Amino acid sequence: MAFTVLRHSSRHSWVATSGLLGVLLASAQVGAAVSQPSAKDLQLPAPQHSKLTIAEQPLVSVQSLAGQSATSQSVTSQSVIAIIPDINVASRPLNGKLLIANKQNGYTEPSEPSQKPAKPIAQPAKPVSDPISPEYTAPMGPITSVSQLSDVRPTDWAFQALQSLVERYGCIVGYPDRTYRGNRALTRYEFAAGLNACMNRIDELITAGTADLVKKEDLLVVQKLQEEFAAELATLRGRVDALEARTATLEKQQFSTTTKLVGEAIFAISDLFGSQVDRLNNTVFQDRVRLGLQTSFTGKDVLNTRLAAGNVNQFFVIANPYSPFVLNSSGQPLGSAEGTPAYRINGQTGNSIVLDRLDYTFPVSDRLKVYIAAAGGKSQYYVASTVNPFFENFDGGNGSISAFSQESPIYRIGGGAGAGFNLALDTKRVFTLSAGYLANNANIPGGSNGLFNGDFAALGQITISPGDRFQVGLTYVRGYHTSGNSIFGLGLGNNSFFTGTLPANAIHTAFGQAATTNSYGAQASFKLSPKVVINGFGGYTDLQLVGGGNGQIWYYGLGLAFPDLFKKGNLGGIFVGVEPYLGGANIAGLNLRGLGLQNATSLHVEGFYRYQLTDNISITPGVVWITAPDQNNSNDDYVLLTLRTTFSF
Repeated sequence: MAFTVLRHSSRHSWVATSGLLGVLLASAQVGAAVSQPSAKDLQLPAPQHSKLTIAEQPLVSVQSLAGQSATSQSVTSQSVIAIIPDINVASRPLNGKLLIANKQNGYTEPSEPSQKPAKPIAQPAKPVSDPISPEYTAPMGPITSVSQLSDVRPTDWAFQALQSLVERYGCIVGYPDRTYRGNRALTRYEFAAGLNACMNRIDELITAGTADLVKKEDLLVVQKLQEEFAAELATLRGRVDALEARTATLEKQQFSTTTKLVGEAIFAISDLFGSQVDRLNNTVFQDRVRLGLQTSFTGKDVLNTRLAAGNVNQFFVIANPYSPFVLNSSGQPLGSAEGTPAYRINGQTGNSIVLDRLDYTFPVSDRLKVYIAAAGGKSQYYVASTVNPFFENFDGGNGSISAFSQESPIYRIGGGAGAGFNLALDTKRVFTLSAGYLANNANIPGGSNGLFNGDFAALGQITISPGDRFQVGLTYVRGYHTSGNSIFGLGLGNNSFFTGTLPANAIHTAFGQAATTNSYGAQASFKLSPKVVINGFGGYTDLQLVGGGNGQIWYYGLGLAFPDLFKKGNLGGIFVGVEPYLGGANIAGLNLRGLGLQNATSLHVEGFYRYQLTDNISITPGVVWITAPDQNNSNDDYVLLTLRTTFSF
C-alpha cells in the first residue's frame, strides 16, 4: 500500500496518510489541538440521503480487507458498503434550503444598527425563507477544479490531497467568495460533517458504477477516521433525530408553509406644550397596531397583506386664517402638521381595523423588480432607497419620532393603488432607476376618480450608491390634487396631511380648486464612521391651481444619527430642518401678504434616543420643538414631548 508522508510545519508533527484523504486526517489532528472559535461551518455539499443510520461496528475489518489481492486498486460495491455504513449526519434538505444539523435555528433580523429590531411590517417585506442559523453561510456550490479556489496555491502543503478531494471525489466546496480558508481552525463536529460528506460521495460513485475511482487506500483511511470520530458522528446523529422531530412538529402546527405573521404595536404617551396650545390639548395615551401577513410563493417574491388599527388623534395647534376652509372628516378646522409623530399615519381609525396595505413585489430578472399595489401603496415601498438611514423606519416605531424626520416630504406626495419598479442600470448596482404611478381613488369608477382620471402621483428617481458609505437620490414627482386632497397626505383624502404647514398642504382646498404639482428633491447620506451618520434632504414643489394661480413650496432638513449610542443596538438622533411651507404665491392676483400669510421660517428641531430593552422591545423618549408655527412669527413656539414604546414581532 502506497502512503504519502506529509509534514505540517506549523505543528511539527508527521502524519502518514493516503494521498487522497490525508488532508482530512491531518486537518483533524491539527484542528483538535487548537482552541476553537465560534463555529462557522466549512461549506460542504449536502448529502443525497435524508435517513440517518450508523452501524456500531464495521461489518468487515481492516485486516480482512487488506488480505485481498495486492494488485486490486478498487473494491466492489458490497465491500465498500460493508466498510462504510450509511452515516448522513451533516445536513438534511428542508424546503429547498440546506440546514446544518449541528446548528441552532434562528432568525436574523436586519440590523441597522446591530441588534436593531426588525422592521417587519413597516417596510417592503423581504421574501419568506426558512429559519437558517445566523452563522450559516450558503456555499457557492460544488466545484470541479481546485483552481476555482482563489486562496489555494500549488505550494500549499496539502495541495495535492485537496486537489484529489475536489477533482476526483467532488466532496469539497468553497465559500461564496470562492475561497477555501484552509488555515482556519475547525471543530471536530465540522470535521465529522466533512468526513461524512466524502463518505456519501464514495457511496454515490460506487452506486453509479464508477467503483474504479475508489482506492482501497482511501477506504482504509476513511475507516480510521470513522473510528476516530465515532463519538462526534453519534452526537450529530442525536441532534439530527431531535431536529427531525422538531421539524415534524412545526410542520403539523405551522400557520402556513408560505406565509409568516409579523407585527408591531406602539404605545405612546405625549403632550404638547406652548402658551397658545396648552389650553387646547391634554396629555394623551395613544396606540397603533399593525399586523402583516408576508406570503412568498417562490422565495423571491412577497405578497404583503397588512391590517392596522389605532387611536392617534392629532393635537390641535395654531389656527390659520384658512383653517375654517380646511376641515377634517369630523368637520373640525385643521392647523399645521409640523411635528406630527410618524405613528399617526394610518393610526386614526378609532381602533377599528382597516386594510392598510395590500401589495405584491416580485423579480423579473436579477436587475428588475416590480411592485404592484392594490391598496395603501406608497412610493417609499418601491423606490430603491429614501436615502435616510436610521431615521427612516417606514412610519414604524423604531426610527425617529416625527414623520418629517423619517423621510423627505417628497415621498409623502400621493399614494393608493398602482405599480412601480426598480431597475439596476449596472451589474454593481451603482445606479438604480425607480419609477411608479399611484392613484388615490383607483377603485371608484365615477367622477374625477379611477386609475387615470383622478388624483395621482407619478415618481421617478435615480439612486446613486458608489459605496457602502455614501448614497444620493435625485427625485421627481408629478402630482394632481383635487380639493380636499392635501399635497403631502399620502393620497388618503379628507384633508389629511402629515408634515408641513396648512398653506403648503391645502391652499388649493381653501380656494376650492384642484392643483397640479411638479416636485424636485435631492437626498444624500454619508457614513462618517460606523457610529456617526449624516443625512440630508431638500426639495421644491411648484404648485399650479387649475383655476389660475400658483405657489412655491420649500422644505429641507439635516440629521445626525448615532448607532449603538452608549449600548449596542441603541440609537440616538438629532434632526434640524424646515417642514414644507408656502414660500411664495400669486393667487387671485394676491401675493402671500395679500392672502394674509407670512413667510416666516418655522424651524423643526428634534432629538430622540431609542433604548433597546430586548430584541423586540424598545423605549424611545423624544422631543420636537417648532418655532414660528404655521410660518407665522406671531405664533408662539410649541414643544411635543413623547415617550414611545414599540413591540416588534
